[in-house]
Amino acid sequence: MRNKEYNKKRDFSKTKEPRGNSRKKDTNSQIFVIQKHDATNLHYDFRLEIDNVLKSWSVPKGPSTDPSIKRMAIPTEDHPLEYANFEGTIPKGQYGGGTVMIWDKGTYKGLTEEGQNVSDSYKKGVLEFYLQGKKLQGGYSLIRMNSGNMKGNWLLIKKDDEKADARRNPVSTQNKSVTSNRTLKEIAKEEAK
Repeated sequence: MRNKEYNKKRDFSKTKEPRGNSRKKDTNSQIFVIQKHDATNLHYDFRLEIDNVLKSWSVPKGPSTDPSIKRMAIPTEDHPLEYANFEGTIPKGQYGGGTVMIWDKGTYKGLTEEGQNVSDSYKKGVLEFYLQGKKLQGGYSLIRMNSGNMKGNWLLIKKDDEKADARRNPVSTQNKSVTSNRTLKEIAKEEAK
């Protein structure tokens, strides 16, 4: 069953998070979403549509537009595609309790070798892709670490392309949702009503 681990961690009688379904999307474009999540620790959930689910990583410091910066990306459970539209508050005491904002959203295309697809690249542990988001654009890599104390985690790295900008720091300067234009505090306040 798709999203089994995701569903097991949630009590849908208490949270507004989507259950998701296993229907295949009709579109050829692949989506990505980055959700700013104020849970136990503030972090960014980076999600790419692969194999009809959102493959997910927790990025504690958020994505960078500077190619010289490598960001830790800790893998989490697959999320349903419907989660890309979730913005709101997960109740305290529930898995991931806290406020979730849709920080960036858009489509992406895999930068794969001929004959390969994004799913194959994911399984090999080296994903290269081009984001077409509202805040982030350009090439990025996700690389799984295979040794040392970071084994099993991934690194998120901006490619040195026309969209790279070492002076820009979007996680500090762009603090509103791309869908509702609200801050985390505004989302939490409105959800508490």
